[in-house]
Amino acid sequence: MTLTSLERPTLPPTRLAEPDWRSRERAHAERADALTAAHRERASRGEKHPVWDFLFTYYSYSPAQLRRWHPGPGVELEGADRDARSAWRWYTAGSTPGSLAVDHAALEREKAPLVRGVERILRSTAARPGRFGCFGLHEWAMVYRQDEHRHPVPLRLGREATDAVVESHELRCTHIDAFRFFTPDAVPLNRFAPTRETQPELEQPGCLHAGMDVYKWAMKLGPLVPGELLLDAFELARDIRLLDMRASPYDMRPWGAEPVAIETPEGKAEYVRRQRAFAERSNALRALILAAWQGDRVGAA
Repeated sequence: MTLTSLERPTLPPTRLAEPDWRSRERAHAERADALTAAHRERASRGEKHPVWDFLFTYYSYSPAQLRRWHPGPGVELEGADRDARSAWRWYTAGSTPGSLAVDHAALEREKAPLVRGVERILRSTAARPGRFGCFGLHEWAMVYRQDEHRHPVPLRLGREATDAVVESHELRCTHIDAFRFFTPDAVPLNRFAPTRETQPELEQPGCLHAGMDVYKWAMKLGPLVPGELLLDAFELARDIRLLDMRASPYDMRPWGAEPVAIETPEGKAEYVRRQRAFAERSNALRALILAAWQGDRVGAA
């Protein structure tokens, strides 16, 4: 059993001098601004983008939320009581006058079901072997035998050929938040029947959507995750999203996404190669988030 927050060993805090943490905070804001600049410019013009809007609509976190830096638990920020952060939720006085630190114990107590659920997802997904035989067909299953589909983008192969690709493969989707968008005719073709309840048992690191969701879990943990790791998770979600759309049945070439033609042997090989690399990146981030959040509780049993 994992140690609870109340059993967390008391360790000496890491103290950051004000110039040091303000430098990290500025670097974080600049990196976040660079990552969201194109989206913010499009939004100011009311312009939609079928590849990148997903990162701000499906994951309904604003650029401003992404821009907010936290040091993570166990770090005291000297002189922070004079900063706007003194009014932020989940911060408390540090052990030295004028310092602030993340109040991880209070957050974990108040949001116990959430943090337990996120920890379970992160740990169980990382511990499970990846599956690499789905070839991104979840997107194809979302348009199967439908005259109209969710995105106002033409199908690269047309409807009949798209349906034929689905019918010539076994669907192996393990992710509930992809499976729930399958068309009614595609649902019985899937090897698995994911539900919200079985998500911790089915989630696995080869799944592109599970990799993108590392960003969601990091955001849900809020100040328990250092800002640098949050931005790493966002970059991972961005990179996976591009492959997801390149391997989809949609013709995304007008938006700069050249197809990964998973209906061909070459396309399958490219998809799996990239999928394996993303599985490694996502598992590395899961471990780093748990380590930063929980310190030497990582691996506790």
